[in-house]
Amino acid sequence: MQFGIFTVGDVTPDPTTGRTPTERERIKAMVAIALKAEEVGLDVFATGEHHNPPFVPSSPTTMLGYIAARTEKLILSTSTTLITTNDPVKIAEDFAMLQHLADGRVDLMMGRGNTGPVYPWFGKDIRQGINLAVENYALLHRLWREDVVDWEGKFRTPLQGFTSTPRPLDDVPPFVWHGSIRSPEIAEQAAYYGDGFFHNNIFWPAEHTRRMVELYRNRYAHYGHGTPEQAIVGLGGQVFMRKNSQDAVREFRPYFDNAPVYGHGPSLEDFTEQTPLTVGSPQQVIEKTLSFREYAGDYQRQLFLMDHAGLPLKTVLEQLDLLGEEVVPVLRKEFANGRPAGVPDAPTHRSLLAAKEKEAAAV
Repeated sequence: MQFGIFTVGDVTPDPTTGRTPTERERIKAMVAIALKAEEVGLDVFATGEHHNPPFVPSSPTTMLGYIAARTEKLILSTSTTLITTNDPVKIAEDFAMLQHLADGRVDLMMGRGNTGPVYPWFGKDIRQGINLAVENYALLHRLWREDVVDWEGKFRTPLQGFTSTPRPLDDVPPFVWHGSIRSPEIAEQAAYYGDGFFHNNIFWPAEHTRRMVELYRNRYAHYGHGTPEQAIVGLGGQVFMRKNSQDAVREFRPYFDNAPVYGHGPSLEDFTEQTPLTVGSPQQVIEKTLSFREYAGDYQRQLFLMDHAGLPLKTVLEQLDLLGEEVVPVLRKEFANGRPAGVPDAPTHRSLLAAKEKEAAAV
């Protein structure tokens, strides 16, 4: 099982000081967080994609390429690649290039995003969001697997005899997760292709997450990719920790109360009771994260959101120390206990290449 962090790259004032970091400071902080993730033994760093203030990660492959040059083991991912507004040809080429630079330590998560105005900025119609996601990914899937593509669709100009370059490393496309909070069509899409399904899991109650994951698992089996238990599932989560739970609550409360995504809404206590957000001690984070298996089954990837709402970099790095030293080692051990033998590990470039070579040898 893989553990890591994801960032949305928000530039938010620190409510305790009133200071807002510059865009440069925020970008540099995201890099520092990625390097810290590798240092403390995490597996994955994932960045979102946004094209509007107050967010800065408009070019994920630029950032991930820079991080690739400064890390050795960390898997570099997106927590959203906007399949709706990006040209699938450009996605194919950008991420294949990143694959080569990072020696295969790359995957990506397709999503529609949650910012409506981005559609017209890139010449798209938000009313076609699902259709764009379906058509664009169908083309991207082919571009990575066929050397020469002839294609015609509704939303972009046709392709005739087109080859995207560079070709995927070792002729193995990056593994794709399809991320969604509320759209069953995206769970269906992930199942159809036998790709991974990532449920953000940071705003919604457990029963909603259960329904979405079960839909994906059942449809994955329907399309003949394996049993429901063999489907590839990832979950998000949010945590804030201190050694003493009361200290964690006291320190995090002003950030929660003023956060752009949920500030001035439900109380911190209500939100932690009704969603996966955990604010407390490392042991409380361990216990709540382990409970995810009760409604999502045995899954492959757990990512945490830790650097949002104006939290200063120093605090985030302290959080990563706690996560790497006290939380993740226990989670690795406990999630492995009772894990059925037939449940696969999270795909990596190495495992996908080995499967490809095994399949070729069997022909």
